Amino acid sequence: MSGRGLVKRIDWFTVFLYGLLVFIGWINIYSTTLTDPDASIFNFSTSYGKQLFFIIASLAVIVLVLFVESNFFERFAPIFYVGCLVLLVGLFPFGKTIAGATSWYDLGFFNLQPSELAKVATALALAKYLSDIQTDIKNRKYQLYALLIILLPALLVLPQPDPGSALIYFSLFFVLFREGFPLYYLGILLVMIVLFATTLMFGTVWVSIALGILTVLVFVFKRKTAKIPLLPLVVTLITSVLFSLSVGFVFDNVFEQRHRDRFALWLSLEKDERKLEEIRKTIGYNTYQSEKAIESGGFFGKGFLEGTRTKGDFVPEQHTDYIFSSVGEEWGFMGTTTVIVIFSIFFLRLIYVAERQKSDFSRMYGYGVISILLFHYFINIGMVIGLLPTIGIPLPFFSYGGSGLMFFTLLLFVFLKLDSNRLRDGL
Repeated sequence: MSGRGLVKRIDWFTVFLYGLLVFIGWINIYSTTLTDPDASIFNFSTSYGKQLFFIIASLAVIVLVLFVESNFFERFAPIFYVGCLVLLVGLFPFGKTIAGATSWYDLGFFNLQPSELAKVATALALAKYLSDIQTDIKNRKYQLYALLIILLPALLVLPQPDPGSALIYFSLFFVLFREGFPLYYLGILLVMIVLFATTLMFGTVWVSIALGILTVLVFVFKRKTAKIPLLPLVVTLITSVLFSLSVGFVFDNVFEQRHRDRFALWLSLEKDERKLEEIRKTIGYNTYQSEKAIESGGFFGKGFLEGTRTKGDFVPEQHTDYIFSSVGEEWGFMGTTTVIVIFSIFFLRLIYVAERQKSDFSRMYGYGVISILLFHYFINIGMVIGLLPTIGIPLPFFSYGGSGLMFFTLLLFVFLKLDSNRLRDGL
C-alpha cells in the first residue's frame, strides 16, 4: 500500500484518542514529578523528560509499524511468540531485579520488560492459531492448544514474581469466548475466583461443607426437571474441594508476603486489629493516600500544579501506577469523569474497528488488543480507588514507563495497520 493510501485508510479517530490519552498522561506525570518550575520540559534527567523521550520513541515505533507489510505480523506471529518465551526464560539467569521482581533486562540506557512485549506476541500468536483452525475451535484438543498459548507466558511471568502482569494474559480468554469457546469455561473461571476468595475468607472446611450442601440441594430439587446425573455432581464437588485445598498452599508458597498482605487487607482476612492497622499503614498506604487525594479534589479540582497531596508526595510513586489519583486531586470529579469518558469512547471505537474486520486474524487480534487494554484500565482504576487490591498494573498510555508506553503503542498500532489494509485484502 502506498503512503498516500495508508494515510487515507488509517483510523484517525483512534489515533486522535490515543494521542489525547498520551498527552493528558504526560501532563499529569509532569505535575506529579515537577520539582523545579524553571527546568526545561526537555530535561531528560527528570521523569517527565524521560517520558517525553519515550513518547518520541513511540512515534518512531508507529512509523515503523505502519510501513511494514500487514501480512508480516500474521506470517511471523509464531516466531515472535517463541522469541518472547525465550526472553522470559532468560530473565531467570540474566534478569535485573526492580521493586522485588526480576522482570527486566538492563540494556544500559533502557530497562526492557519482556512481559510487555510478550503480551503483543501472545495476542498475535493466539489470533494466528485461532484463524488457522477456524471451525475446529469446538474440538477440545484445539481448545487446549489455544489455552496453552495463553498460559505459557503467564506461567513464566508469575514466578518472577509479577502476578499483575501474569493476570493480564488471562484477559485473552475473552478472545476465545468471542470466537466460540463454550461459555462454561467462563463459568469455571468465575467459580475458581469465587472459591479462591471464599477459601481465604472462611477456610477449606466451611467451603467444603457449603459445597456439599449445595450439591445435595441441586441433586434433590433439580434431578427431575433438569435431569442432572449424580456422578458429574460428585466429580464437580470433589474437584472443587481439591481446588479449595490447594488455595492455602498457593497463597502461602507462591505469593510473597506483600501479596498476602494485600489480599489480607482487601478481604479483611486479618482478625487482629493491630496487625490490620499495621498493614493499612504499610501495604495499604498507597491506596489510602490515593483515595484521599481524589476526595480532596472535589468537583472541579485544585488546579494544575496545585495538588497539595501531590506536591507533598503523599502518594508514593504517584506518576506510575497511581497516576489517576493526580487527575482526581488537580482536576476533580470533572477531570476524572472526562478521562473515563475518553477511555470509554476509545474502547467503543476499538470494538467498532474490530467488528468491521472481515479477516479472521485481524478481528481476533483486535479483540486481543481490546482485552489487554481493558483489563489494564479496569484493574488500575479499581486499585487506585480501593475497589481492588494493589497489584501493580499501569494505566495504559498514562502511567510513566518506557516499556509500557512503547509496547502499548506497538499493540495498538499493529491493529490499526491491519485495519488500514482491509480494502487491499478484499475486505
